[in-house]
Amino acid sequence: MTEKTHYWSAEVTEHDHPYALPQGLFADGSAQDIAQALKHSAETNPKHKEHPFASAMSMLDFYINRAGSGLSADDRARLEEAKTELRRAFGRE
Repeated sequence: MTEKTHYWSAEVTEHDHPYALPQGLFADGSAQDIAQALKHSAETNPKHKEHPFASAMSMLDFYINRAGSGLSADDRARLEEAKTELRRAFGRE
């Protein structure tokens, strides 16, 4: 008797995603591509209640945390570089 576990984070990722990001961006995009896509989405989406920088960084952190130990060292380094690029894009170096 196995019961399927439902995680709220999967629901958010699949259905309530406030960003219009290209499919596979986090998996295949460069650090610069990720930062620019997040910045554009955070600045243009009226649903955001936070400052655009906070919204964009929250989404990137959410993805990194969801991927957890499944991220390779190279992928984790690229996503951490995306954080640096995001700070740079918002003038928060």
